[in-house]
Amino acid sequence: MRIIYIHQYFKTPAEGGAVRSYHLAKGLVDAGHEVEMITAGSNSGYDQRWIEGIKVHYLPVRYEQKFGFFRRVWAFLSYVRQAKKLIKKLPRPDLLYVTSTPLTTGLLGLWAKRRMAIPYIFEVRDLWPQAPIEVGAIKNPIVKRSLESLEKKIYQRAMSLVALSPGIADHLRKVTPSQKIHLIPNFSDLDRFFPMEKSERLLQKYQLTDALTIAYTGALGQVNAVNELLDLAEKAQDKGKSWQFLIMGQGSHEPQLRQLAIQKSLSNVHFIPFGSKEKVNEVLSLADFAWISFAHLPVLKTNSPNKFFDALAAGKPILVNHKGWVYDLVKTHQLGISCLPSKIDSAFAKLEELENTPGKLIKMGVNSRLLAEKYFTKELAISRLTHAINPKSITQNSTDEKDIMTA
Repeated sequence: MRIIYIHQYFKTPAEGGAVRSYHLAKGLVDAGHEVEMITAGSNSGYDQRWIEGIKVHYLPVRYEQKFGFFRRVWAFLSYVRQAKKLIKKLPRPDLLYVTSTPLTTGLLGLWAKRRMAIPYIFEVRDLWPQAPIEVGAIKNPIVKRSLESLEKKIYQRAMSLVALSPGIADHLRKVTPSQKIHLIPNFSDLDRFFPMEKSERLLQKYQLTDALTIAYTGALGQVNAVNELLDLAEKAQDKGKSWQFLIMGQGSHEPQLRQLAIQKSLSNVHFIPFGSKEKVNEVLSLADFAWISFAHLPVLKTNSPNKFFDALAAGKPILVNHKGWVYDLVKTHQLGISCLPSKIDSAFAKLEELENTPGKLIKMGVNSRLLAEKYFTKELAISRLTHAINPKSITQNSTDEKDIMTA
C-alpha cells in the first residue's frame, strides 16, 4: 500500500520530542508499505530526506510554541496550503494517514477525499478544539462553533479514527457514534529506554548526589503545570530535605519557570537542556521518580503523554499531579503515587516514607517496566496500526481495546 503520512511536527529520536510518527511510519515501511511523510521544517525552502526508508518532505513552515494565536493559525494554514500543492505532484497514494494536532491537518483529509477520492484515517492525539477552548486560547463563540463543526466533519468523513487514550475514544464515540475507532496509545520504546542504575560518572556530570531525585522530561508549556514541581521542590527545601529536582525540556514557559526557581531561591532545582531520546534516558537513569503533570482541565485528563511511556520503559516510579487515565494506571498497577495540589502534604509524607524504604521504590519501577512490556510496546502499536489501515477491517473498535482500557 502507498501511504502519505501527514504530521506537521514529525521528529526523529535524534531530534528528541514526540517520536510516535517516526516509529509508526518506520513500522509500516518494515511491513512492506511505501510511506511518504509530509511535515514542516525550519529551513527557508523545501527539503527532502530519506529516514529509515521513509521519504520525508519538509515544507518551509516555521512554528514555535511561543507564537501568539494568530501567528500559530497562520503556520497551520500555511502548512495545509503547501501540503496540498505537494500532494498534487506526488504519485497518487492509496491512503492518507493524518495525525493531529493541530485540527487543521484534517482539512487535508477532507480535501483529498473530495478532490482526489483518496480515503484517509484521522489520528486524534489531543482533543481539539476542546483543549484550546478550555485553556482560554479560543474565546469567540462563533469560532468555537465553527471549529466544533469542522471537528465533527473531519471525524465523520474519515475511513476510521485512531484514538490515543480511552478518554479520547469515548469523546469520539459521542461525536460520531457510528464511526470505526481504533485505540492505539502512545508506546514505550523498550530498546532506547531501559532501567539503569545511577552512574557515578553521570552524577558528577550533572553535579548531583545520590539523594532522592525527581525528574521531569517534556514540554514546558502553559498546560504542563511544571510549576507544581517547583512547589514540591520549595517544600522539600523548606523541610531541609536533600532531594533533587531535574527539569529537562523546552517550551514557552521555560523562562517563567527559571525565573520562579530564582525567586524562590531553589538550589535543589536543576534545569537541563532539551536533548535526544538517549539524553532523556540518561537523565531518567538518575531519577527515583518521573514527574508527569498537566494543568487541571477536564480535557487534559484524556492525554497519552510520551514522557509517561518513556518513564515506564526506563522502569521509573511515577509521580502524577492530575487525575485521568495515567492516574488510574498508576493506582491500579502500583507504579508510584499521586501529588495532587490539594494533597501535597500527604504526597510529601509518602515520599519521605519511600525515601527510607528503597525496596518499595524498586518494586514500583519493576511494575512500570512490566506494564510497558505487556501493553505498550511499539511492536503492539504497529500491529494495531496495520490492522487499522486494512480496508477489510470492519469491526468498530480495535480487537485489543478492552485490554488497553483495563490495563
